[in-house]
Amino acid sequence: MSQPTPEVYEQGKGMDAHNQVMREVRSRKEKSYDPHEPTRVWLDEDNTPNGVRESLTIILNTGGCRWARAGGCTMCGYVAESVDGGTVPHEALMDQIQVCLDHEADEADEPAPLIKIYTSGSFLDEREVSAESRKAIAETFGDRERIVLESLPDFVDREKIGDFTQYGLQTDVAIGLETATDRVRRDCVNKYFDFEAFEAACAEAVAADEAGGAGSEGDVESGAAGSEAGSGGETGSTGETDSTGGAGIKAYLLMKPPFLTESEALEDMVASVERCLAVDGCHTVSMNPCNVQRYTMVDDLYFQDGYRPPWLWSVAAVLERTADVAGIVVSDPVGHGTDRGAHNCGECDDLVQKAIKDFDLRQDPSVFEQVSCECEATWEAVLDLETGFNQPLTR
Repeated sequence: MSQPTPEVYEQGKGMDAHNQVMREVRSRKEKSYDPHEPTRVWLDEDNTPNGVRESLTIILNTGGCRWARAGGCTMCGYVAESVDGGTVPHEALMDQIQVCLDHEADEADEPAPLIKIYTSGSFLDEREVSAESRKAIAETFGDRERIVLESLPDFVDREKIGDFTQYGLQTDVAIGLETATDRVRRDCVNKYFDFEAFEAACAEAVAADEAGGAGSEGDVESGAAGSEAGSGGETGSTGETDSTGGAGIKAYLLMKPPFLTESEALEDMVASVERCLAVDGCHTVSMNPCNVQRYTMVDDLYFQDGYRPPWLWSVAAVLERTADVAGIVVSDPVGHGTDRGAHNCGECDDLVQKAIKDFDLRQDPSVFEQVSCECEATWEAVLDLETGFNQPLTR
């Protein structure tokens, strides 16, 4: 990336300019949402430090991310799905939780050991989810094995995490760090915090983990059994301490934010994965390839031929190059194979996506040796020749 002069960060420029554009883009939203219904809920399976687990993923409908309401991230359109007015009452949030429990009862043979709760903002921000609601949700899922909670680093503290670990519930906070490079996070993503804030959040999780103690015998036994459940004994070998009802951090990284070339994005992602997993308390990185969402700056760039989502080959390359790190690295390309999501040529997209999913569960990079396509040559040429973020060489 080119180096800007200091003047670009003056008032009315830099982040202020990003926010002004984002507020205008988001103002185009027209649809309203029911505060008693979750945004989405589904069943899946995920790789955890204790092995592969069946999961119930919940996206609560809250008042939305407070940073997004100020302008927010260039690629994130989730605030457009939030309830108007900025807040959701406790009773309405618990109605949403009940809808999710009913869905699980209808679709699953037994309760999922892993619960993942997202708000498209910060679950630990009490303006989105009150302390009353947070504690009630902790009690509701206190008999499960593990829970993942989404939050910006500002709101992560050991007391809030303790609401969950007190039940012997292994608690991971998912932080949308996007990149370990402060300048990319600020100028490309328009996120206000730096890497030190992520490190501080990890320290809070470590403190909560230490305060949680060893947990009950039942928790330890379930953790041990979980380690054996990993595929081939490999999955789950990186996080033995999480079987104690403690806490950890799951870093969410963004593959190819706007204003980076394909090669810049790939190299930044490899470096970011390595830097995140070197921080005490961070045991998992989830690499999210950028997709084009409505009511975002990325959407505007996309329709002016100024942005192409990452190649699936780039996603696979990052996973291959970071396969030996001390931690879990996974990726779930949303909208893969479509023009608005991570894609290759269209012929091999599903095969590469299948290999990525296989890697997520087994952490074995040899899965990528089993897929190939003529479009790899085009992708390699893009890595070598693409030099301008606003003129992608391919669509």
